[in-house]
Amino acid sequence: MQPVQDANIINQIKRIGEHYRANIANRFLRPALLQLPMDKATWDQLENLTEKIEQFKYQGVHMDELYRQIAAAANFVYIARREIGPVFKNRLIDAATGADKVLRNMAINTFASNVQVFADMVNELFVSLVELDKAAAKGRKPLYTQMPEVGDIGKCLVGDQPF
Repeated sequence: MQPVQDANIINQIKRIGEHYRANIANRFLRPALLQLPMDKATWDQLENLTEKIEQFKYQGVHMDELYRQIAAAANFVYIARREIGPVFKNRLIDAATGADKVLRNMAINTFASNVQVFADMVNELFVSLVELDKAAAKGRKPLYTQMPEVGDIGKCLVGDQPF
């Protein structure tokens, strides 16, 4: 299968990466994120989705790999909601002062809504990829129907669990 080079999908990946780096995995929140109970493979897939936009622009990304990255992002959202939301402030050391303290508090206080925006963006990417997958299948089974790790993406992203 040819790599996905659809401009809409690439732009969605770019927006997801920018949002993730600026609002979720920034210098104020990263210490708490690194304590999440996620395996290295999931972290690697999430990093590939949020950091490798230049590679995607020029080479594209294989559909199965993008599905795995989306699944990792969905897993991250699920775990972040479950693990960080309730005890977030306690996980961050209060060493910040002045402007850094204000920025850290802003990052903490907007974390839940930023994770929700991230989840919505990843869900939008997933829907776009499924549509592309169905169109490319041409009478065969679309790839997403053959990948068990894709099954819980919607539940993880749309979960009704409060922070």
